[in-house]
This record gives sequence, C-alpha cells and structure tokens, in this order.
Amino acid sequence: MIQSIFFLIISGFLLSKAFFKFKTIYRNINLGKNTTLEPSGQRLKNMVLFALGQRKMFDKPIVGILHLFIYAAFIITQIEFLETIIDGFFGTHRIFSKFLGSFYTLIINSIEILSVFALVATIIFLYRRNILKLLRFQKPEMKGWPSMDANLILFGEITLIFGIFLMNSSDQLLQQLDLKHYPTTGKFYLSSIISEHVLSAFPKDWLQLFERLGWWIHYITVLGFIVYLPTSKHLHIFLAFPNSYFSKTNSRGEMSAMPVIENEVRSMVGLDAKPINEPISENFGAKDIFDLSWRNLLEAYTCTECGRCTSVCPANLAGKKLSPRKIMMDIRDRTEEIGQKIDKANSNIDILKFEDGKSLFDKISREEIYACTSCNACVEACPVLINPLEPILELRRYDILMNSSGPNDWLPMFNSLENNQSVWAIAEPRTKWISDNS
Repeated sequence: MIQSIFFLIISGFLLSKAFFKFKTIYRNINLGKNTTLEPSGQRLKNMVLFALGQRKMFDKPIVGILHLFIYAAFIITQIEFLETIIDGFFGTHRIFSKFLGSFYTLIINSIEILSVFALVATIIFLYRRNILKLLRFQKPEMKGWPSMDANLILFGEITLIFGIFLMNSSDQLLQQLDLKHYPTTGKFYLSSIISEHVLSAFPKDWLQLFERLGWWIHYITVLGFIVYLPTSKHLHIFLAFPNSYFSKTNSRGEMSAMPVIENEVRSMVGLDAKPINEPISENFGAKDIFDLSWRNLLEAYTCTECGRCTSVCPANLAGKKLSPRKIMMDIRDRTEEIGQKIDKANSNIDILKFEDGKSLFDKISREEIYACTSCNACVEACPVLINPLEPILELRRYDILMNSSGPNDWLPMFNSLENNQSVWAIAEPRTKWISDNS
C-alpha cells in the first residue's frame, strides 16, 4: 500500500512536469505563422516510411542497423514498462504473466535479447562520439551541451538496461524460492545466466532488495527520460512522426515563391497576375521566428543533431561557416528564448507585438546564409525530412529585400535582373531571341 502511494506521488509529479513542458513546446511551435498544407495522400506514407520505418537511416547500413537495435528495444520495452505502471498502481507483480502464460516468457526473452543488442549499439555510439571522435560530431555547434546531451541519453540507455536485468535476474531466483508474491513466469535465459553466476549466493532479503531496486531503476529511468525529452535532441522520438507527416510533399528542388514578387515579375514579362489567397505581409522573408512557419519551428524541434546534413553540405565541406544543423539548432534556441520570455511576462505581453531587440540574425550570421548554394543536399540527407534550406532562403530574402543588403558581387546580378530580366549584364532584352528566330 505504501509503495503504491509513493508510486502515485512520484508518477504524478514527474508526468505533470513532462505535460507542461510538452505543452510549452506546442505553444512555441505555434509562434510561427500559419501555412497552407499541400493536399497529398503521400503524408501517411512518409510517416510510416521515415518515422516508423527509419528508411533514411539505412543510407549508412551499419549505423542504421545499430540504431534499429536501440529503436526496437525502446519500442518493445514499453510492454514491460506498461506492466510496471499497472503493478505499481495496483500493488501487483508481473500481472501480464497471469494472462499471457508462455507468450509472456517469449516477450521478456525478446526484450532481453534486444536489450543486449541495444547495449552493444550504445557502447559503439559512445565510442564513436568520445573516442573515435567522428568529424560530424566535433563541429563547433556540438561543443558543450549538445555533446553532453547525446552522452546523457546513451548513459541513460545503459542504466535502463541495467535496471531491467537486475530486476529480471533477481526475480528468477525469487521464483525458485516459491514465494507467494513472485508468480512463475518461465525461464528468462539471459537473466538466468546472471542469476546463476552473480546473484545465487545472496540471501532472500537481498534478492528482494535487488528486485525492487531494478524495478524502480527501470521505472524512474523511463519517466525521467520522458521529462528530459523536451530539453533534448531526442525529442525527435516523438516529433519525427508529425514532422514527417507535415513535411513538404512537392519536389525537394522546388522553392516557395513570394506571391507579391512573383506577380511583379509576371507583369514585367507580360503575364497576368496570379490571385493571392493569403494575407499580404509588409515584410519579405524572415527576420525572426514569427516570420517562419510553424512547420519550420516543428522541424527545428525535431532536429536529431545527427549532422548528416552538415556532412554533405558542399559549403561546409569547402570550409565555409555554414552548417545546416547549426541553422536548425539556432532556430530552436531562439524559439526557446522567446518562449521563456513570454512565460516570464505571463499575460502581460502581446505575442503579435513581441520585441526584445533581438532576431535570428543575432544567432545566424550573414556569412552562413550567403554560403548556401541551394543544392538541397541537406534536405535529401535528413532522416526525418527536415528542410534546412527553407529558413536559410527566408533569412536571405529578408536581408536582401528588407535590408537592401547582400554580397557586393551579387549586386550586378540584381541590377541585370531588374533592368534586363536576366542575370547577365547584356544590353538586349531577354526575349529578343524569339523575334530573331520567328
């Protein structure tokens, strides 16, 4: 009874903290402007293939398989976690075993086998990050907290696996003592190895202590993981599903047009203007997160910080400052910064008129946005369908159209476009070839 009350207090406290954190993230994502979704039946397919099926992870087969071990172990372990919740609430012990019989034994053995594979993958990932020091994990944006965040999650995975095996191996011995509280579940083969070679010399009281300790380590680690997720890059575990669903379904090479500018260009070449079915903004491009769409902010929160985008970026490979991963991390950090200021002001702030004297340009330099070649390599590389190019273009559009800025060697091109509708500084009209060949 006491354990059940303590269980409810701990669960209620941690889950309420998680709920408010996720609620804040939802509010922050909606700070972005509304956007019209392209009608498409491709969305559900994208979610199944890229979020659930991890399709792009297998572009690097070895890493994809290792990631699959952790992912599969995480999914199937939730069966045991659900049982832990029910046992903690009602004061029962391995309640599923009473209903599932030998199938329960199969499930737990499967969890343990996958947990061992996940442990091997976790150790390899720790080695790659901290000893092998892969280049894409050593970029400037990964210094400090981002690197620590990745390691904390990996060590958390090891702690979770330790808790599961401590609980199961102790339970196996307690079942042999024929204690009423420990129902027979069948043999857990991997846990039995630990039972026979490590725990068999301990008395009953110690085994009960080990079993409860493993049980609580398992439960608290998962709950702590849920609470920690909103401040971690591993939020993608949840957000990869809506992000892949809401990602753009048109061609990756297609850039969004600015309706007002498009109509100006159409009038210059003698075409009729297109109707504009959205509110006309006084600004072009994006200065801050409010000028980006909620979809862009969702992508920023979904970023896994894996660095696949940066590792294929030709500008970054050529030594330029641009890192598509950093762009997404900066957008997320700026969104968090604004969200915290809104929370401190409570209801005394009008979000539509929010101004703190800062913008995305305080985090993202012009050198970065102008280094982008718009090649879409980063877009193609992202395993969860994030589009770093879109916010880069929006920032560049704002700087050029609103600040009348831009690299000096671009100015002749702009003048030629305005005067000749061509990027080349030629005296003749762009369409003269038509009359010459008619």
